Order: sequence, then C-alpha cells, then structure tokens
Amino acid sequence: MSTRAQRQAQTREALIVTARSLFLDDGYAATSLDRVALEAGFSKGAVYSNFKSKEELGLAVLDEIHREMVAEVVEALSVATTYEDALNAFEGWLKVRLGQPRWTALEVEFAAVVRTSPFVATELAARHRQIRAAIAAMLVEIQGRTGMRLALSAEQVALALLSLGIGMGAQRSLDPGLDVHAFTATIRSLLLPPA
Repeated sequence: MSTRAQRQAQTREALIVTARSLFLDDGYAATSLDRVALEAGFSKGAVYSNFKSKEELGLAVLDEIHREMVAEVVEALSVATTYEDALNAFEGWLKVRLGQPRWTALEVEFAAVVRTSPFVATELAARHRQIRAAIAAMLVEIQGRTGMRLALSAEQVALALLSLGIGMGAQRSLDPGLDVHAFTATIRSLLLPPA
C-alpha cells in the first residue's frame, strides 16, 4: 500500500509527463492546466496541489529535459580517455541532439514568459547557473582524465559553451541541416589539447 506522499509524488510525475508531451506537441501557451489535468486523468485541483502555477509546471518540465540532456552529454563523454575522443563524442551528441525543434521551441517559448514573470526570470537564471556549474565540473573532470587544457576558467568556458549551444540550438531548430562544425571548431579554441 502506498503512502500519501508516494501517491502525491506519482501524481506529480504523471502531471509532468503529460505536460511535457502537451507542451512539446502543442506548445506551452496553447496548453491549459485544465487540459493537462484532463489528459493525466486528474482534477485541476490535483494540478494546483502539486504546482502553484502553470509557470511552475513549465519549469518542472524544463528541469526534466535539462537533466536528460546533461545526463546524455555526461554519458557520451564518460568513455573518452583522450582529448580527441572527448571532442568526437561531444560532436556526435551535438549532431543528434542540438536544436531538436520540439524542445528548442519549448525553451524559446517558455523564455518569452520572462517578459511578464519576474518569478520565471529568476528561476530560469538559477537553472542556467546550475547547468553552467555542471558543465564546469564536467570540464574539470575531463581535463583530469584527458590532459585537456582550458583557454579560460572552467566557469567562463561553461558560460561560452552554454551560450553557443542555446544560440546554435535555436538556429538549428529552424534549419536542421545546419552543420555543427562551427560549434566544434569554437570548442577547439576553448578546449585545448594536452601540452
């Protein structure tokens, strides 16, 4: 028999899964909380007992997507033992994942909410800091494993990589044929081979 806390966690997860599907398929703005509740098989009250607002649910969906993306990059790079292995693994991930239209469109659409919601602006900024910290930690770990050198501090390289990824991801979502080579060439100027 599950406890109340376990049932609430299961409800929350079901709402996130449903919202993610609807946000990716139909867009954030076009998806109401009523529809999320209906599609998930719950009342609107169940939504509000787990999320204070649609923005909070949107952040939970983005958190899940970001966790998956970071985990994929970490997994791709985990087997790299040399500088070239690391760059090739990252380029392989970029070719497959960077700029996928559905989640990139959701990111862009949700970021537009920042104009009217200081809460969302604050929360997105905090999440980007967390992602940059994760990238910086990953760079330091890869540096220790492969002897790679950084042209700037790990924090500065992480900021540059995230910014480049967001920009190129947005462009690639519009033009899927866009070559990621410009990204990897830039990476080579920031991540230097062992001395």
